[in-house]
Amino acid sequence: MKLIESKTFLNLAKAFAGESQAYIRYKFIEYGARYNGHENIAQIVDKIIYNEFNHARMFYTKLQEASKDEISNIDICAGYPFKEKWDLLENLRIAAEDEHEEGTEIYPAFAEVARQEGFEDIAELFDNIAQIEIYHESMFARLYEELKDGTLYKKKESVLWVCDSCGYIAEGKEAWEICPVCEAERQAIRLD
Repeated sequence: MKLIESKTFLNLAKAFAGESQAYIRYKFIEYGARYNGHENIAQIVDKIIYNEFNHARMFYTKLQEASKDEISNIDICAGYPFKEKWDLLENLRIAAEDEHEEGTEIYPAFAEVARQEGFEDIAELFDNIAQIEIYHESMFARLYEELKDGTLYKKKESVLWVCDSCGYIAEGKEAWEICPVCEAERQAIRLD
């Protein structure tokens, strides 16, 4: 079976569209974090955004490898979430939900179809990205819980904090408001 004639081809297009949308939705979350003075959250989300960009790039590359000719249009029918609002806390919760669905339902199902159609390399790509999405889910869930519970900058135990701006590291139960080295505000993130 040729890739361009397969369900896997359509699943790659759906995955590309989904990752592209996640990239933009998470840009909204990053913006909201910066707007609300949570540079540390913005930095973490920015790394996830870069991951989503690369997921889209990998899916797009597989689509392009399916044909030597120009692919002018791929008709896909899929649902994509539009749940985010302008509420940072709620958007972190929603992002965790969306990542959970990709990591435990959507990409495993796409991997199974790819295996059935004989595209083991694409099945492995879906499987690997599913694992990354599960990690993203845990990051968004952790940020949501810590922001909701007021434990983003305070811990019960002493931890290492690092300034995301200059790299200053200090141990303590609470992050500094202003970095004692570079004077950046609220840029301390927990090292783990």
